[in-house]
Amino acid sequence: MKKIYISLFALSCYFISGCSNDFLDVDQTESVSTKDIELFNNDAGAATFVTSIYSKFLDYNMSSFSWNGVTSIASDDADKGSSPGDTGTDKDVMDALTYNPSSLSIVEIFSANYEAINRCNQAINIIPQLDKADANLRARLIGEAKFLRAFMYFTLVKTYGGVPIIDRLPNPSSQEDRIMQLARKSKEEVYAFIEKDLTEAALVLLDKSQYPNSEKGRASKGAAYALLAKVNLYQKNWQKVIDNCNLVTGYSIVPNYASMFRLAGENDAESIFEIQGTGQGVGSATIKGIQNYSVSQGARGAGGWGWGFNTPSESLLNAYEAGDVRKNATIIFAGTTLYDDRVVPLTVENPRYNYKAYSSAIPDADQSDTNIKYLRYADVLLMKAEALNELNQTTVAIPLLNEIRTRAGLANTTATSQAAVRIAIWKERRVELAFEHDRFYDLVRTGQAVAAFAIHGKTFVAGKHEVFPIPQIFINESAGLSNQNPGY
Repeated sequence: MKKIYISLFALSCYFISGCSNDFLDVDQTESVSTKDIELFNNDAGAATFVTSIYSKFLDYNMSSFSWNGVTSIASDDADKGSSPGDTGTDKDVMDALTYNPSSLSIVEIFSANYEAINRCNQAINIIPQLDKADANLRARLIGEAKFLRAFMYFTLVKTYGGVPIIDRLPNPSSQEDRIMQLARKSKEEVYAFIEKDLTEAALVLLDKSQYPNSEKGRASKGAAYALLAKVNLYQKNWQKVIDNCNLVTGYSIVPNYASMFRLAGENDAESIFEIQGTGQGVGSATIKGIQNYSVSQGARGAGGWGWGFNTPSESLLNAYEAGDVRKNATIIFAGTTLYDDRVVPLTVENPRYNYKAYSSAIPDADQSDTNIKYLRYADVLLMKAEALNELNQTTVAIPLLNEIRTRAGLANTTATSQAAVRIAIWKERRVELAFEHDRFYDLVRTGQAVAAFAIHGKTFVAGKHEVFPIPQIFINESAGLSNQNPGY
């Protein structure tokens, strides 16, 4: 899907009859002139609206430093890293669970996802008007936009709890639309909205195998069902988890775990949805990729190539069993040689770094070619195993768990009881999906967080830290329409 991003231009600023200075900064695009519509009234023009949504994933505030701060550094899988005196603006407080409603990471993830939702709403509003574009293509593109909107809202509800549901392009003169943008909905309402978008998207999206090789990264039918299963998992709707996992077909576990996180493993048989890093080496520069995602996590110091943040914790290191091939595929160790023959000297500042973020092409480039994998078939198998076990079908769940362990070079689990298998699945999720942005949320949804953080000497406050604070700038703007999360 490299092509999808290369033709990017700023659609968010193209159709503007007036820009808002508000925190959510939604551009008014409902009143688009006939002349403007005609410029995009063809297949390529229609696709451009969805291209602009995918391109948002390349932005610094969406997928890079702050995203790692919220999903990884704030978990027990990672430490702040870097030099002791380099806070990364707020990565020290993210690591210590002492962040507040004005912390940069908290603010950026909130605003970035609403920027993306605005682009989704633009696509959903305008594409039906492009009557010279192929009808089937238009339906599929709207399905992609709904999948992506659901993806953003899933990020928001996991991170902040209930949030405003902006399901259309707001009219600046409408009081109803102003309230829509500024009033938080309940967590349950957000989940229902996500499920509706994903259900509708699944009806019109193509199977992954139906896309040409140049567009393998587009949202597919399998991606919609896999994300829907994950949404069900977070709500403990166990039978729906199983049902939706069963609809994720055409994927398989790849034999070599490490291969998935290298250039050759992009969009492989196990990949269900991943963000495409589009960087291509051109001398010492790159074509636009995910901004600073790789370099911010690269080894820091003499002989290094990055900023050194988001380093694997000792707790994660100790979670791997002896002989688990995933450890050396996930963690870069100082004093070792990487798969591309790069030597990591002992002179770097931290003992461990994130291998899954490593870019072999130009590792110190601001924009590199590393992809971010968000949905893999291994995750689907583990979700299904967890749901089966919770429904007292433990003997059916165990083979799915063992399929993951076999690929990792491990013997079958010795767990047999429901309680023991539950713990085994949770542990397997940690080492299988390390640094894939699930760990913090998994700790919260499974009730493990208080104990897990205590091992690190950190206090996870029950009733507070399950969600992050709503940005204070938004609370101020809402003027009483939205309240802050408890404890903040």
